Amino acid sequence: MYYRSDVVGSLLRPVYLVEARQQYEAGQLSAAEFKRIEDRAVDEAIQLQEEAGLEVVTDGEQRRYAFFGHLVEAMEGFDKFGGWAIPFRDEEGRENLVRRPIVVEKLRWKRNMCAEEFTYLRARTNRVGKVTLISTMQAAVYWDKNKSTSAYPTIESYLADIVDITRREIEELIRLGCTYIQIDAPQYAALLDPKIREGYRIRGIDPDRIVDQTIELDNAVLDGFDKQGIVFGLHICRGNNQSMFYASGGYDPIAEKVFRKTKFHRFLLEYDDERSGTFEPLRFVPEDRIVVLGLVTTKKMRLESQDELIQRIKEAAKYVPLERLALSPQCGFASTWEGNRITPEVQCRKLELVARTARLVWG
Repeated sequence: MYYRSDVVGSLLRPVYLVEARQQYEAGQLSAAEFKRIEDRAVDEAIQLQEEAGLEVVTDGEQRRYAFFGHLVEAMEGFDKFGGWAIPFRDEEGRENLVRRPIVVEKLRWKRNMCAEEFTYLRARTNRVGKVTLISTMQAAVYWDKNKSTSAYPTIESYLADIVDITRREIEELIRLGCTYIQIDAPQYAALLDPKIREGYRIRGIDPDRIVDQTIELDNAVLDGFDKQGIVFGLHICRGNNQSMFYASGGYDPIAEKVFRKTKFHRFLLEYDDERSGTFEPLRFVPEDRIVVLGLVTTKKMRLESQDELIQRIKEAAKYVPLERLALSPQCGFASTWEGNRITPEVQCRKLELVARTARLVWG
């Protein structure tokens, strides 16, 4: 549990993989040929993380079109791009509308969501291999009172299936030897934004009630598994799409509930700029949990200095003791296949910075 250098999940997709996916989806590439190309990309992602010196590695989410793709592509019942369009923006005022999936039919299992990802990763690294899944909070936004009720009359009936599906996947991952599972929950931080809160209301979801509901459901997902020696992490950020974000604000409104009531062992938190607020909300983190400080941005080319990171770690240690802190990037480098506006070279240097700083601070 005391891994000091961590990684959130996704890495930039190489150009050859993006082109291969497009060819495969157009019927111009066979499944066998596409898998060989995917394997190559995963091999390179693992090598990159190992050479950077990270204690924890993922497969870079190279097999997914988006960080939530494992759910959407493994289940029948989603309209892939028919959901709520969320505006992402950056500091320069540029904006990009991103359409989410929407559940339109009763969910039906097609295949395991992450078993292939983990078994391939396990065979190719001696480091701790981590798998990422989405939270019930994230899945909740794929339900809409106007589009989903023929399949699921209430959001509760839909989320009950999400809990069952996720537990089934975790059970299989544990059987395969996985010891570290991360639950991605950017929607917890999305509730800090008034416009997104109103978007929930328009779609028939109470933004205040949904926090309590999904904390309870996320705990139901982990129930029993959290006592088996498996490390569960919760990742919270404010959106990440092509170096853009959809929310701003400190963790204050959600910190006490999320940190104190959930069963997660590690909280991987976005803290790369002023949009994330202060470290003060960390005072609510229980004494038996780890906070992974996401101090290195994946959105910008600027490379943070080691001194800067060490100073910020010291600031956070005023609220959580140093021995219960760790370091990571603030989010994935490519939450969707398009990736963020940084180069592979800068991605590599940022991962090396995380590992090097962690070794210096914690030994």
